[in-house]
Amino acid sequence: MKTILFLAIVLVSGALAGTIHGVANLAIVEPYLDEAIGIENQNLFASGEEEDTPQFQAEYKNYRDWQKGGQVLAGTILGTSIGALFGIVYAYARDSLPGDSDLKKTFVLAGIMWLTIYLIPFLKYPANPPTVGDGETVVLRAILYLSFIAISGFGALGFYQLYKRLQPKSKIVAFVGYAAFIGIVFALMPPNPDEVTATMELVNGFRAMSVVAVSVFWVSVAFILGIFWHKFRPDSQISMSKNR
Repeated sequence: MKTILFLAIVLVSGALAGTIHGVANLAIVEPYLDEAIGIENQNLFASGEEEDTPQFQAEYKNYRDWQKGGQVLAGTILGTSIGALFGIVYAYARDSLPGDSDLKKTFVLAGIMWLTIYLIPFLKYPANPPTVGDGETVVLRAILYLSFIAISGFGALGFYQLYKRLQPKSKIVAFVGYAAFIGIVFALMPPNPDEVTATMELVNGFRAMSVVAVSVFWVSVAFILGIFWHKFRPDSQISMSKNR
């Protein structure tokens, strides 16, 4: 394995995909954040905790502009770290993935990782806009969400090891086993402790756009890494099957 080349393509792939994700967030998720924070501000005004003054509006606008300005950079940084993980897993699992090209293989792996470490945890603990959630439960919610990601991810890894050891006609057992395992975990993990108080139109719109934005990242990282791997072949010094 050409280590420097491998690191370069996985980090660049993750950074580019993360930048695309940041732009997608800015375009389709931020409008829901604006609406949610606007509702939160109105509640502050109604309770008397804040006053709707020009100074407040100016400070709020500057703060939101700063947040939005950092959205793409944050996406790039996060994408780089996840892209590194994706590249390592791909290098490890490449020979076992179905497909006759690196592009097909990266899309298969991205689909698996999207399902196991994003969509399934998201279905149990879906994202909520700022108006939803008690500040006192934020640590608990983070622990529950990250725990579910870890359980799902390591569970998928364990059943992947089983998948490799099974005969072709028996490999379906690994998929059924993971589905049963994650179903049990899904049922046993405690529910989200916070009641949804915002309108479901806002909450569902925010959640739907969040799924789209994250899905854009996984499609992007699969496409970019697949193209880079095919072009630069960081694995050319070890015995791996060549792309057709």
